Amino acid sequence: MENSIEKRLEEGFGTSTQVVVEDDNNNNKGTSRQDKKVRMAIHTSNEIEEKCVTISDQPGEQKEEQPLIKRKTKRVATLDAFRGLTIVLMILVDDAGGAYSRIDHSPWNGCTLADFVMPFFLFIVGVAIALALKKIPKVKSAIRKIVLRTLKLLFWGIILQGGYSHAPDDLSYGVNMKQIRWCGILQRIALVYFVVAIIETLTTKLRPTVLNPGYLSIFTAYKWQWFGGFVAFVIYMVTAFTLYVPDWSFVVHHKHGAEKYTVKCGMRGHFGPACNAVGYVDRQVWGINHLYSQPVWSRLKACTFSSPDSGPLRKDAPSWCHAPFEPEGLLSTISAILSGTIGIHYGHVLIHVKEHAERLMHWISMGLVLLIVAVILHFTDAIPINKQLYSFSYVCFTAGAAGIVFSGFYILIDVWGLRTPFLFLEWIGMNAMLVFVMAAQGIFAAFINGWYYKNPDNNLVNWIQQHVFNDVWKSERVGTLLYVIFAEITFWGVVAGVLHKLGIYWKL
Repeated sequence: MENSIEKRLEEGFGTSTQVVVEDDNNNNKGTSRQDKKVRMAIHTSNEIEEKCVTISDQPGEQKEEQPLIKRKTKRVATLDAFRGLTIVLMILVDDAGGAYSRIDHSPWNGCTLADFVMPFFLFIVGVAIALALKKIPKVKSAIRKIVLRTLKLLFWGIILQGGYSHAPDDLSYGVNMKQIRWCGILQRIALVYFVVAIIETLTTKLRPTVLNPGYLSIFTAYKWQWFGGFVAFVIYMVTAFTLYVPDWSFVVHHKHGAEKYTVKCGMRGHFGPACNAVGYVDRQVWGINHLYSQPVWSRLKACTFSSPDSGPLRKDAPSWCHAPFEPEGLLSTISAILSGTIGIHYGHVLIHVKEHAERLMHWISMGLVLLIVAVILHFTDAIPINKQLYSFSYVCFTAGAAGIVFSGFYILIDVWGLRTPFLFLEWIGMNAMLVFVMAAQGIFAAFINGWYYKNPDNNLVNWIQQHVFNDVWKSERVGTLLYVIFAEITFWGVVAGVLHKLGIYWKL
C-alpha cells in the first residue's frame, strides 16, 4: 500500500490514547478470501473512527476504499486508572512521606507504600507496550519511534532529577557537571521501555495469530520476551552474587572543609548497604560524585537515633552512612527489566484472551505465585525484599501486587462498570506525564513560589499549607497529609479532568 499505516507507540507514562482490544478472528468478515483488510484506529476522547482499506493480494490490483465508518468501541479504562493510581501514590509518598515515615521508602530491607511506585510504573509500561505494538506495519518505523521516545524520556529525566531543577523550594536552576546525577525515575523507565519494546518489535513476525489451547500457551507464544527477561535476571543475579567488592573511599564536602571516609569491604554476594555489587557497579560506571546524595539508608538505626524518621547522623555512625547511593542505578535497572516483562505478559493476556473470567484467572494466578515466591525468598533470608537493590524477591513481590491491583481495577471498572468513582484516576492517568512533571517534580509549585513577598519563604504555597491546613488542624503532620490530598492530588485530578474535556494531553 502506498501510504503505510503508522501505529502510535506509547511508553506507558500515559497520554490520552484509547486502549482498544479487538478480536482478530473477526477481522476478515465481509471480505473475499483473496482480500486482506487493514484497520487503522484514529483515537479521540469519546469515539473511534475506523477506516477500512482493502488491498488485493494480487500485484497491481487494488480495490476501492470502503466508506468511513464511525462506531463506539469499548475502552479498557483500567489502564489509565492504574497509571493514575501510581502517580497519586508518588505524590502522596514524596510529599507526605517526610511526615509519615511508615509510607516513605524502606531504609533498606522491606517494602513500604513508596516502594510500590517504581515497579507499578514499569508494570503499566509493559502492559501499554503490548497494546501499542499489537500490530506493526513497518518495523524500522516502529524502532525509530521507540528510540525517539526513549531519548525524550532520558532528556526529561536528566533535566528534572539530574540536579538542574531545584524545584519546588529552591528557585535557582543549574547544575555542576561534576556532580550531575545521570540516573533517575524517567531514565529507568526509558531504558526498561526501550529493551521491552525493542524485543516486542523485533519478534513481531514470530508471534502466533491464534494461541494453542492450554494455560502455558501464551508463555510459549511469547518466549522471546521471557528470554529477554531471563537474560536480565541472569546478568543481575550473577553480578550480585559473584562480583568482588573491594574497599572504597569517598569525600564529603562540608561548609568548613572536606572529610574523607573509607568503607571496608573485600567480599562477594553481600546485600547490606556498604558492600553490595549494585552500589559498586554504579560507583565504577558513573563515578561516586554522580550518585544520589541523600540515600534512604541514612534513616537506619545504625545511622541515626531518629530511625525510622530522618535525623542527624550519629557520631558513631558507620562511614557508609555518609556515602551517596544510586537507587535507580545500572545493575538495579537491569533487574527492573523483569517488571516490564511481567507487565507485557499481562498485556498479551488482555489481547489474546477474550473472556473476563479467563483473563482474571491468568492475572490473579500469576500475581499470587509471584507473591508466594517473594515471601519465601524474603523470610528464608535467601534474597531479601529490597527496593534499593531491586532484588529478585522485590521484583516478584511488587509485580505480584501490581497484578492483583490491576485485576481488582479491571473487575471494578471494566467488568462491573463502576467507572465513576475512579474517573479522577483515569484523568490523571491520561495526562500522567503532565501531572508527574508539574506535581510530583514540583515544577508548578516552584512557579507559584516564584511570586513571593519580601522573602522567598513568604509565598502562596507555604501560606496555604500553614494557615489553611496546619493551623486549622493544630498539627503539622495532619496538615501536611491533608495539604497533599486536597491541594495537590485533588487539585491535579480536577486539572487533568478539565484538560481531558478539552482534549489536551502531554504526549511524548
